[in-house]
Amino acid sequence: MRFVSEIDFQQLRSQVNIQQVLDLIGFLPAVRVGSRLRGPCPIHGSRYPRSRVFSVSLLHNRYRCFKCHSAGTQLDLWAELHDLTIYAAAKDLCRRLGMPVPRHQRRTWAAK
Repeated sequence: MRFVSEIDFQQLRSQVNIQQVLDLIGFLPAVRVGSRLRGPCPIHGSRYPRSRVFSVSLLHNRYRCFKCHSAGTQLDLWAELHDLTIYAAAKDLCRRLGMPVPRHQRRTWAAK
């Protein structure tokens, strides 16, 4: 079993754009406002397709729903939609995008 701390989340967040996650889940925004997308929330399932309670910042790779109050990064969105832990979500997202899971580089210290 691998240690959970081996996954490099910073590198994964920089490699995976929130637009890729939205494309995987089939999110269709109702409106685009500058660098933000607004539309129905895919997490709590808005009944009205024209509701704009879900906001996605493409610049910052973050989302927020003003009705169910969920917010976070692209990994948090994937984990919440599929009811996974953040570690399982990272592995599953990498598998679906066809990329290797980024790992921390092991440091070796030179003896003096």
